[in-house]
Amino acid sequence: MISLGIFFGAIGPMQIVLIVVVVLLLFGGKKIPELMRGLGSGIKEFKDASREDDKKDDKKD
Repeated sequence: MISLGIFFGAIGPMQIVLIVVVVLLLFGGKKIPELMRGLGSGIKEFKDASREDDKKDDKKD
C-alpha cells in the first residue's frame, strides 16, 4: 500500500500533460468522447447491477 502512495506522489502536472497528449495521439479527438460515454455507461450499469444484487440479498434475509 505504501508503494502505491509513492507511485501516485511521483506523478506531476507535466506527466499528466504527457499522458493526455499520448492518449490524443493514439485515439484522436473524435474517438475520445465515444470512449468516455462507453466508460460512463459501463460504470452506470455496474452500479445498477450492484444495487439490484443488494436488494436481492435484503429480500433473502
